[in-house]
Amino acid sequence: MKTKPIYVEIPINSGVDEVWDKSQNPSLHQQWDLRFSSITYLPKESESDPQAFRYETNIGFGLKVSGWGESIGTHKKEDGSKVSSLHFGTPQKSSLISEGRGYWKYIHKGQGTTFLTQYDYDVRFGWFGRLVDSCFRPLMGWATALSFDVLKRWIEKGELPRTQYLRFFSTAIITFLYFFIWCYQGLVPKIIAKHPEEVAMLASLSSMETDAAVQAVGIIGGLEVLFGLSWLLYRKKRHLHLLQIIVFPLLTLSALLAEPSIHTHPFNPVTFNASLWVLSILGFILAKDVPTATSCKRSRKE
Repeated sequence: MKTKPIYVEIPINSGVDEVWDKSQNPSLHQQWDLRFSSITYLPKESESDPQAFRYETNIGFGLKVSGWGESIGTHKKEDGSKVSSLHFGTPQKSSLISEGRGYWKYIHKGQGTTFLTQYDYDVRFGWFGRLVDSCFRPLMGWATALSFDVLKRWIEKGELPRTQYLRFFSTAIITFLYFFIWCYQGLVPKIIAKHPEEVAMLASLSSMETDAAVQAVGIIGGLEVLFGLSWLLYRKKRHLHLLQIIVFPLLTLSALLAEPSIHTHPFNPVTFNASLWVLSILGFILAKDVPTATSCKRSRKE
Protein backbone atom coordinates (compact mmCIF):
# COMPACT_ATOMS: atom_id res chain seq x y z
CA MET A 1 0.00 0.00 0.00
CA LYS A 2 1.39 3.38 -1.02
CA THR A 3 1.93 5.81 1.86
CA LYS A 4 0.96 9.47 1.82
CA PRO A 5 3.84 11.97 2.10
CA ILE A 6 3.91 14.27 5.12
CA TYR A 7 2.96 17.83 4.22
CA VAL A 8 3.03 20.86 6.54
CA GLU A 9 2.54 24.55 5.68
CA ILE A 10 2.43 27.68 7.80
CA PRO A 11 2.45 31.45 7.13
CA ILE A 12 5.12 33.41 8.99
CA ASN A 13 5.03 37.18 9.30
CA SER A 14 8.67 37.72 8.40
CA GLY A 15 10.96 37.84 5.39
CA VAL A 16 12.28 34.78 3.61
CA ASP A 17 15.85 35.42 4.77
CA GLU A 18 15.02 35.20 8.49
CA VAL A 19 12.99 32.02 8.09
CA TRP A 20 15.79 30.56 5.97
CA ASP A 21 18.43 31.43 8.57
CA LYS A 22 16.55 29.90 11.48
CA SER A 23 15.89 26.69 9.56
CA GLN A 24 19.21 26.30 7.70
CA ASN A 25 21.58 27.34 10.52
CA PRO A 26 22.05 24.05 12.45
CA SER A 27 22.53 25.72 15.85
CA LEU A 28 19.19 27.52 15.41
CA HIS A 29 17.37 24.69 13.64
CA GLN A 30 17.92 22.17 16.43
CA GLN A 31 16.37 24.58 18.94
CA TRP A 32 12.87 24.56 17.44
CA ASP A 33 12.61 21.27 15.52
CA LEU A 34 11.20 18.60 17.83
CA ARG A 35 12.45 15.85 15.52
CA PHE A 36 16.15 16.57 16.10
CA SER A 37 18.24 16.85 19.24
CA SER A 38 21.38 17.95 17.42
CA ILE A 39 22.42 18.80 13.85
CA THR A 40 26.05 19.09 12.77
CA TYR A 41 27.12 20.36 9.34
CA LEU A 42 30.14 18.63 7.79
CA PRO A 43 32.83 20.48 5.80
CA LYS A 44 32.29 20.86 2.04
CA GLU A 45 35.05 20.43 -0.53
CA SER A 46 33.48 23.07 -2.77
CA GLU A 47 30.65 25.58 -2.49
CA SER A 48 28.61 23.76 -5.14
CA ASP A 49 28.60 20.45 -3.24
CA PRO A 50 25.50 19.41 -1.26
CA GLN A 51 25.64 20.30 2.43
CA ALA A 52 26.23 17.05 4.31
CA PHE A 53 25.24 16.82 7.97
CA ARG A 54 24.82 14.44 10.87
CA TYR A 55 21.81 14.44 13.16
CA GLU A 56 20.77 12.84 16.42
CA THR A 57 17.34 12.33 17.92
CA ASN A 58 16.98 11.44 21.60
CA ILE A 59 14.15 8.95 21.99
CA GLY A 60 14.38 8.78 25.76
CA PHE A 61 15.65 6.29 28.35
CA GLY A 62 19.18 6.84 27.03
CA LEU A 63 18.27 5.76 23.49
CA LYS A 64 19.05 7.86 20.43
CA VAL A 65 18.94 7.59 16.65
CA SER A 66 21.82 8.96 14.60
CA GLY A 67 21.68 9.55 10.87
CA TRP A 68 23.08 11.37 7.86
CA GLY A 69 21.67 13.91 5.46
CA GLU A 70 22.38 16.09 2.46
CA SER A 71 20.68 19.35 1.53
CA ILE A 72 20.86 21.59 -1.52
CA GLY A 73 19.47 25.13 -1.45
CA THR A 74 18.35 27.16 -4.46
CA HIS A 75 17.26 30.79 -4.70
CA LYS A 76 14.74 32.09 -7.24
CA LYS A 77 15.77 35.70 -7.70
CA GLU A 78 12.68 36.73 -9.66
CA ASP A 79 10.24 36.30 -6.73
CA GLY A 80 12.60 35.97 -3.77
CA SER A 81 11.53 32.44 -2.86
CA LYS A 82 13.93 29.67 -1.87
CA VAL A 83 13.90 25.88 -1.94
CA SER A 84 15.95 23.37 0.02
CA SER A 85 15.87 19.73 -1.11
CA LEU A 86 16.77 17.04 1.39
CA HIS A 87 18.02 13.46 1.34
CA PHE A 88 18.36 11.69 4.69
CA GLY A 89 18.66 8.29 6.30
CA THR A 90 20.19 6.20 9.06
CA PRO A 91 22.11 2.91 9.09
CA GLN A 92 20.79 2.05 12.56
CA LYS A 93 18.75 -1.14 12.37
CA SER A 94 16.74 -0.05 15.40
CA SER A 95 15.31 2.91 13.44
CA LEU A 96 11.99 2.45 11.67
CA ILE A 97 13.06 4.97 9.00
CA SER A 98 15.75 3.74 6.63
CA GLU A 99 15.95 6.50 4.03
CA GLY A 100 13.85 9.43 2.83
CA ARG A 101 13.63 12.53 0.67
CA GLY A 102 11.81 15.82 0.83
CA TYR A 103 12.04 19.57 0.46
CA TRP A 104 11.44 22.87 2.21
CA LYS A 105 10.00 25.85 0.35
CA TYR A 106 10.15 29.49 1.39
CA ILE A 107 7.62 31.42 -0.68
CA HIS A 108 7.59 35.22 -0.50
CA LYS A 109 4.03 36.45 0.20
CA GLY A 110 3.51 40.18 0.70
CA GLN A 111 5.30 41.12 3.92
CA GLY A 112 5.65 37.51 5.03
CA THR A 113 6.72 34.01 4.04
CA THR A 114 4.83 30.80 3.42
CA PHE A 115 7.03 28.08 4.88
CA LEU A 116 6.18 24.53 3.82
CA THR A 117 7.65 21.06 3.69
CA GLN A 118 6.84 17.74 2.11
CA TYR A 119 8.79 14.55 2.74
CA ASP A 120 8.45 10.80 2.58
CA TYR A 121 10.57 7.88 3.73
CA ASP A 122 11.02 4.13 3.43
CA VAL A 123 10.62 1.89 6.48
CA ARG A 124 12.34 -1.25 7.69
CA PHE A 125 10.93 -4.55 8.96
CA GLY A 126 8.58 -5.31 6.04
CA TRP A 127 4.86 -5.58 6.79
CA PHE A 128 5.48 -5.09 10.52
CA GLY A 129 7.31 -1.84 9.85
CA ARG A 130 4.47 -0.61 7.64
CA LEU A 131 2.00 -1.47 10.42
CA VAL A 132 4.01 0.49 13.00
CA ASP A 133 4.37 3.35 10.53
CA SER A 134 0.59 3.70 10.31
CA CYS A 135 0.84 5.14 13.84
CA PHE A 136 4.35 6.62 13.61
CA ARG A 137 3.72 8.65 10.44
CA PRO A 138 0.86 10.75 11.94
CA LEU A 139 3.10 11.35 14.96
CA MET A 140 5.90 12.60 12.69
CA GLY A 141 3.45 14.89 10.90
CA TRP A 142 2.21 16.23 14.24
CA ALA A 143 5.79 16.83 15.47
CA THR A 144 6.63 18.65 12.25
CA ALA A 145 3.55 20.87 12.48
CA LEU A 146 4.13 21.66 16.16
CA SER A 147 7.76 22.54 15.40
CA PHE A 148 6.69 24.86 12.58
CA ASP A 149 4.35 26.70 14.95
CA VAL A 150 7.15 27.02 17.51
CA LEU A 151 9.37 28.52 14.80
CA LYS A 152 6.59 30.93 13.79
CA ARG A 153 6.13 32.14 17.39
CA TRP A 154 9.88 32.46 17.87
CA ILE A 155 10.18 34.71 14.81
CA GLU A 156 6.99 36.73 15.30
CA LYS A 157 6.87 37.05 19.10
CA GLY A 158 10.46 36.46 20.17
CA GLU A 159 9.66 33.64 22.62
CA LEU A 160 12.51 31.11 22.69
CA PRO A 161 11.66 27.55 21.60
CA ARG A 162 12.76 26.00 24.92
CA THR A 163 10.31 28.25 26.79
CA GLN A 164 7.51 27.34 24.40
CA TYR A 165 8.18 23.63 24.77
CA LEU A 166 8.32 23.97 28.55
CA ARG A 167 4.84 25.52 28.54
CA PHE A 168 3.55 23.00 25.99
CA PHE A 169 4.68 19.87 27.83
CA SER A 170 3.77 21.29 31.26
CA THR A 171 0.26 21.97 29.95
CA ALA A 172 0.10 18.47 28.45
CA ILE A 173 1.12 16.82 31.74
CA ILE A 174 -1.45 18.84 33.69
CA THR A 175 -4.11 17.96 31.10
CA PHE A 176 -3.50 14.21 31.40
CA LEU A 177 -3.36 14.48 35.19
CA TYR A 178 -6.82 16.08 35.35
CA PHE A 179 -8.15 13.57 32.81
CA PHE A 180 -6.97 10.74 35.08
CA ILE A 181 -8.19 12.32 38.33
CA TRP A 182 -11.72 13.11 37.13
CA CYS A 183 -12.20 9.77 35.35
CA TYR A 184 -10.82 7.84 38.31
CA GLN A 185 -12.86 9.73 40.91
CA GLY A 186 -15.99 9.33 38.85
CA LEU A 187 -15.50 5.69 37.85
CA VAL A 188 -13.93 3.95 40.85
CA PRO A 189 -15.47 5.34 44.08
CA LYS A 190 -18.80 6.44 42.58
CA ILE A 191 -19.76 4.09 39.74
CA ILE A 192 -17.88 0.86 40.54
CA ALA A 193 -17.55 0.87 44.34
CA LYS A 194 -20.47 3.17 45.19
CA HIS A 195 -18.45 3.98 48.28
CA PRO A 196 -20.59 4.37 51.43
CA GLU A 197 -18.85 7.63 52.36
CA GLU A 198 -19.75 9.15 48.98
CA VAL A 199 -23.36 8.06 49.46
CA ALA A 200 -23.47 9.29 53.06
CA MET A 201 -22.12 12.76 52.21
CA LEU A 202 -24.62 13.24 49.39
CA ALA A 203 -27.49 11.99 51.56
CA SER A 204 -26.43 14.40 54.31
CA LEU A 205 -26.35 17.36 51.94
CA SER A 206 -29.59 16.61 50.12
CA SER A 207 -31.70 14.67 52.65
CA MET A 208 -32.07 11.86 50.07
CA GLU A 209 -32.98 8.32 50.98
CA THR A 210 -30.12 5.84 50.72
CA ASP A 211 -31.30 4.18 47.47
CA ALA A 212 -31.81 7.55 45.78
CA ALA A 213 -28.41 8.75 47.00
CA VAL A 214 -26.75 5.64 45.54
CA GLN A 215 -28.30 6.37 42.14
CA ALA A 216 -27.38 10.05 42.34
CA VAL A 217 -23.78 9.21 43.21
CA GLY A 218 -23.62 7.05 40.07
CA ILE A 219 -24.96 9.92 37.95
CA ILE A 220 -22.44 12.32 39.48
CA GLY A 221 -19.72 9.77 38.74
CA GLY A 222 -20.78 9.65 35.09
CA LEU A 223 -20.65 13.44 34.87
CA GLU A 224 -17.16 13.44 36.37
CA VAL A 225 -16.00 10.90 33.78
CA LEU A 226 -17.43 13.09 31.00
CA PHE A 227 -15.63 16.11 32.44
CA GLY A 228 -12.42 14.09 32.56
CA LEU A 229 -12.82 13.23 28.87
CA SER A 230 -13.35 16.91 28.08
CA TRP A 231 -9.75 17.51 29.16
CA LEU A 232 -8.66 15.48 26.16
CA LEU A 233 -11.29 16.69 23.69
CA TYR A 234 -11.79 20.38 24.47
CA ARG A 235 -9.03 22.57 23.05
CA LYS A 236 -9.45 25.72 25.16
CA LYS A 237 -7.85 24.39 28.33
CA ARG A 238 -7.94 27.81 30.06
CA HIS A 239 -11.75 27.59 30.17
CA LEU A 240 -11.52 24.26 32.02
CA HIS A 241 -8.92 25.63 34.43
CA LEU A 242 -11.08 28.68 35.13
CA LEU A 243 -14.08 26.45 35.82
CA GLN A 244 -12.04 24.39 38.27
CA ILE A 245 -10.73 27.50 40.03
CA ILE A 246 -14.38 28.22 40.85
CA VAL A 247 -15.51 24.64 41.47
CA PHE A 248 -12.79 23.27 43.78
CA PRO A 249 -13.52 25.68 46.70
CA LEU A 250 -17.25 24.85 46.33
CA LEU A 251 -16.54 21.10 46.40
CA THR A 252 -14.37 21.54 49.50
CA LEU A 253 -17.06 23.57 51.25
CA SER A 254 -19.78 21.02 50.41
CA ALA A 255 -17.62 18.17 51.75
CA LEU A 256 -17.08 20.04 55.03
CA LEU A 257 -20.80 20.78 55.35
CA ALA A 258 -21.68 17.14 54.75
CA GLU A 259 -19.02 15.79 57.12
CA PRO A 260 -17.38 18.49 59.33
CA SER A 261 -14.78 16.06 60.68
CA ILE A 262 -13.58 15.09 57.22
CA HIS A 263 -10.71 17.57 57.41
CA THR A 264 -9.07 15.32 60.01
CA HIS A 265 -9.01 12.29 57.67
CA PRO A 266 -5.75 11.30 55.94
CA PHE A 267 -5.62 12.51 52.30
CA ASN A 268 -8.80 14.47 52.92
CA PRO A 269 -10.70 16.69 50.43
CA VAL A 270 -9.36 19.90 52.01
CA THR A 271 -5.71 19.24 51.14
CA PHE A 272 -6.55 17.32 47.94
CA ASN A 273 -8.80 20.03 46.50
CA ALA A 274 -6.45 22.81 47.63
CA SER A 275 -3.61 21.16 45.70
CA LEU A 276 -5.74 20.82 42.58
CA TRP A 277 -6.95 24.42 42.96
CA VAL A 278 -3.39 25.76 43.02
CA LEU A 279 -2.49 23.53 40.07
CA SER A 280 -5.46 24.96 38.14
CA ILE A 281 -4.18 28.49 38.73
CA LEU A 282 -0.75 27.49 37.43
CA GLY A 283 -2.34 25.65 34.50
CA PHE A 284 -4.45 28.70 33.65
CA ILE A 285 -1.29 30.82 33.48
CA LEU A 286 0.73 28.28 31.48
CA ALA A 287 -2.04 27.47 28.99
CA LYS A 288 -2.06 30.95 27.47
CA ASP A 289 -1.01 30.96 23.81
CA VAL A 290 0.49 27.46 23.82
CA PRO A 291 2.03 26.31 20.50
CA THR A 292 -0.17 23.94 18.54
CA ALA A 293 0.07 21.75 15.46
CA THR A 294 -3.44 22.83 14.42
CA SER A 295 -2.15 26.20 13.19
CA CYS A 296 -0.57 24.47 10.17
CA LYS A 297 -2.08 23.21 6.95
CA ARG A 298 -1.56 19.47 6.72
CA SER A 299 -2.46 18.97 3.06
CA ARG A 300 -2.35 20.99 -0.13
CA LYS A 301 -6.17 20.88 -0.37
CA GLU A 302 -6.76 22.81 2.87
